[in-house]
Amino acid sequence: MNIIRTISIFFLAGFIATLQGCTSDSGAKDKDKNESKELEGTVSISGAFALYPLVVTWRNEFQKLHPKVKIEVVAGGAGKGIAEALSHHVNLGMVSREVKPDEINRGAWALVVAKDAVLPTVSASNPYIKELLAKGLTKEQFKEVWITGSLKTWGELIGNPAAKEQINVFTRSDASGAAETWAKYLGGAQEDLRGIGVYGDPGIAEAVRKDKFAVGYNNIAYVYDLRTQRPHEGLEVIPIDINGNGRIDSAENFYEDHHKIINAIAHNIYPAPPARELYFVSDGPPQDPIIKEFFRWILKDGQQYVPETGYIRLSPIKVEAELEILNTSVTN
Repeated sequence: MNIIRTISIFFLAGFIATLQGCTSDSGAKDKDKNESKELEGTVSISGAFALYPLVVTWRNEFQKLHPKVKIEVVAGGAGKGIAEALSHHVNLGMVSREVKPDEINRGAWALVVAKDAVLPTVSASNPYIKELLAKGLTKEQFKEVWITGSLKTWGELIGNPAAKEQINVFTRSDASGAAETWAKYLGGAQEDLRGIGVYGDPGIAEAVRKDKFAVGYNNIAYVYDLRTQRPHEGLEVIPIDINGNGRIDSAENFYEDHHKIINAIAHNIYPAPPARELYFVSDGPPQDPIIKEFFRWILKDGQQYVPETGYIRLSPIKVEAELEILNTSVTN
C-alpha cells in the first residue's frame, strides 16, 4: 500500500506540475498577445496654430509606428481647440497659453508637450528698419503701441521727428494663444490689444510682410525659415530692449538666427511671457489607449523631433513631471 501510495503521489505531482506549466505558458501567450496587439483607431485634434507644425510631425512619425492609427490635425486657434475638446467635437485641443481656472473647472485636463515663444514682427521693407533693429523697443513702448495707443507714428516710436508715417498695428481676430500671451507680457488680455484683426498666424505674418509701416506678432514657427535659419523673406523680428538702455546690446542680439533665438528661450534670456509652454488639453484624463500611448511617445521619443521642427524641447525634469501627471491621471 505504501509503494502504491508513493507512486500515486509521484504521478499526481507530475500531473499538477504539467498542468501549471500549461497554464503558465497559456498566460504568457495571452500576455504577449495583449502586449503585441496593434493600436487601431482615429484621434481628432484641433487648435493652436503655434502647435500645428510640430503636431503634424509627431502625427506622421507616430503613424509610421502604428499604421492602423489615423490622427487628424486641424489648426484654428487655441480658443477653438480647447472649446472643441471640452464639447467633445475633437479628442484633443492644441493650446498655446495657460489653461484658465474656469476651463479647469469645466473639466479641462492639460499636458505640457513643448515650449516656444511669441515674437514682435515688422516688415523687412520698413524704411526705418536699421534704426529699429539697432535700438529695439522696450516693453513699455510695445505697451504704448498695442494697449494704450499713445504711440501712433514711426517718429514717436523711434525718436525721429522726420518719420511722420502712422504705425499700422495688427493683432489676431481669432481666440489666440499668441494674442493672449503677447497681451499678458504687456499687462493685459487679448481683448485689450489694439489693431486690425487678422485671422491666424499665417494671416498676420502675411499682413505685416506686405505693409512696410506695419507691426504684428507671430509664433516662432511662422517667423523663421528652418532651411535658412533666417526670418522668412520680407519679415523681421523687432528686438526687445530688455534692459531699457535704448540699444540692443550683444547679450540681447539673438534674433537673426533661429538657433540663437531658440537658445535664448531655452536659457530664459528671452522674457517669459512672451515665451511660454504648449499644451494638449482633453475633457478629463485621457482614457483612449491610442491617446495615452501617443502622449507617452511624445514625452519620450517624440521630443527628438522638437528642435528640428523649430521648437524648444522639455527638460528631462519636466518630461518626468509630465509623465507622472499622465501616469497618475490615467490610472485613477
